[in-house]
Amino acid sequence: MLTVAERPDGLKILQLDSAADGDTWLAAFAGAYQEIWSEPPYNERCSPEEAGAVLRRALRIPDQITLLAVRDSGVVAGFAIAFPVVNKPDVVREIRGLLPIEQSFYFAELGIMEGWRQSGLGTQLIQLRLDLIERTRFDHVILRTSALKNAAYDMYKRLGFEDTGVYMEVPARRNDGSFRTDRRLFLAKVLGR
Repeated sequence: MLTVAERPDGLKILQLDSAADGDTWLAAFAGAYQEIWSEPPYNERCSPEEAGAVLRRALRIPDQITLLAVRDSGVVAGFAIAFPVVNKPDVVREIRGLLPIEQSFYFAELGIMEGWRQSGLGTQLIQLRLDLIERTRFDHVILRTSALKNAAYDMYKRLGFEDTGVYMEVPARRNDGSFRTDRRLFLAKVLGR
């Protein structure tokens, strides 16, 4: 585990590299993950085990970038996960022909707890992931965001991501217990711009 940034507001941004790193923060990550994704626009429900599995899976992927914004008290204020897109087959199916698969990185997760939104933390986590990508192997980044063009969409656009016009339906269990899909929009960025 490496501290990659310290913020004036007391948050540290850690880069997790191993399962042991993940175990240290698993419960706090799972709680933050559940809370963030249960809110609009996603309104998704998952168990602590399902949320923790997101972190465990990410840490097993070669070349992954997993960042947690934490307080010394053990609170996770935000997280960001990225890895080579070849490790996300459902996304590969949707973007094949749009981007070079072997040279593309996927920004899988970005979540900021409500009390830390509008503090620049989301932008910082995006920029840190961009900075940590090995540019000799990867020259594109792709991500999915809500098709509802909200503050997240605006933030990505400010950071140079482009609307691809490509959508994907993503199924999930909702807060009311039902299973429904919602529409996600792919945004992409060519690295070096």
